[in-house]
Amino acid sequence: MKPLEKIATAIIPDSGGELTLYRRENEFSIRLSGVRGELMNSRVFNSEQELAKLGCAHIRDKDGAEVLVGGLGMGYTLASALGCLTATSRVTVAELVPEVVEWNRGMLGECAGHPLADKRCHVRFGDVIDLIKVQQPRFDAILLDVDNGPEGITHSNNNWLYSTRGLDALYNSLQPEGMLAVWSAGADTLFTIQLKKAGFAVSQRTVRGRPGKGSRHTIFLAKKPWRSPTSAPYPAGAG
Repeated sequence: MKPLEKIATAIIPDSGGELTLYRRENEFSIRLSGVRGELMNSRVFNSEQELAKLGCAHIRDKDGAEVLVGGLGMGYTLASALGCLTATSRVTVAELVPEVVEWNRGMLGECAGHPLADKRCHVRFGDVIDLIKVQQPRFDAILLDVDNGPEGITHSNNNWLYSTRGLDALYNSLQPEGMLAVWSAGADTLFTIQLKKAGFAVSQRTVRGRPGKGSRHTIFLAKKPWRSPTSAPYPAGAG
């Protein structure tokens, strides 16, 4: 087997470390300095696709749906989300590292079928946190795959997303009956409790890295309940 060839690097802002893109024929790999093993590989993407399918299942037939994808990666979550949505829907991708967008617009984009070329896709350069902090109920679904789970591994600022304030902001950024879907390398009981305290109805799904095989990953599904104008207020801390 041919060795992986280093083809590009990128610095994550605010001392987040260095990303390195490797290629071996049609296989791509991204690694992060200081983290053992691969961050992602183009041969293992089923759970990223399932993140979008599960997170967008409730809006497959909704015209004008608004979806936020936190973290572009290799484009598999974005491509899967676009495949779930109607022609009038819109997907905003928040990506902190500009070079990752460049890679996906170039040779890396062939892996997921060049989803950035879809007219329904709009790239927002910067931290997904900047969009969440606005706390306007805009999105029907928020899909987060910015770390290996509910902790800031790739970027320490991401820890805010999983804090009480961050979850409140995520809650307030969703439309009623909107869905927050979070990719994780494994289960996390504490995070489930935190999501429920924020007012979400929570469930978990275990998915494989490859269809029917590979590592088992966890998708947290947190639904914002519907509230009619005459209903009681949301639970304390829900926004």
